[in-house]
Amino acid sequence: MDMRVLVGRNFARLRREKGLTQEQVAARSGFSQQYVSDLERGKRNPTIVSLYELAQVLGVSHIDLVRFEKDDDASSS
Repeated sequence: MDMRVLVGRNFARLRREKGLTQEQVAARSGFSQQYVSDLERGKRNPTIVSLYELAQVLGVSHIDLVRFEKDDDASSS
């Protein structure tokens, strides 16, 4: 699986679990709403620093953003 897609899926899932909108994440992180949207769609290649900063906004570890889940296995073919 493309890591950009994996990070985007994990980020979107965690953001929704925290009850945050893309706009709220953007306001809290300093990234634009467009950046957050592109990230979730796998269109961005974030740096490790960006991942860390976004994870802080969500209150999770940056590792959670790159973690491969078994559910993701079905979509990697």
